[in-house]
Amino acid sequence: MKKTCQSTILCVAAAMLLGTPVAQAAKSKSTAAFENLSSLVGQWKGVQDGVDITLTYTLTANGSTLMEEFRPASGPVMMTMFSVDGDHLIATHYCAAGNQPQMVTGAIVDSPPKALVFSLVRVTGMTSPEAWHNTGLEVILQDKDHLTQNWTYLYAGKTGTTTFHFTRKQE
Repeated sequence: MKKTCQSTILCVAAAMLLGTPVAQAAKSKSTAAFENLSSLVGQWKGVQDGVDITLTYTLTANGSTLMEEFRPASGPVMMTMFSVDGDHLIATHYCAAGNQPQMVTGAIVDSPPKALVFSLVRVTGMTSPEAWHNTGLEVILQDKDHLTQNWTYLYAGKTGTTTFHFTRKQE
């Protein structure tokens, strides 16, 4: 009996190391959602109000964080960092307005979800409660080459949404 137990443990450990379905079943839905989001790695192109925008996605921190660099042809560069925290994902946006909205998804229940919806938890770096800041982000992965982002914001008591459409840049 002891030998059978040890053999089973070794087989499960080997399966996890080799990436078989046993390891995939053990993966949390939030980790699977992050891995799906990580499929964005590379460059993306879009246009907003006549301004060309390049998004560059890079995995960093030993693959635990997805970094998005938002670079308009004119205007300041912004960054958003995505990571897993328990059963949800976190997005921290480093905004040209000088603040840092921190947003989280609800518990990830679909694996992988087509859209990730992040809602504001807190904002650091605000100069006043009326200052411009993002309040949410929806990331929609339409297919491997098309991405939509819906950013919501609050400024001087008024809310709004800005939608961006991006296409993967072919190498």
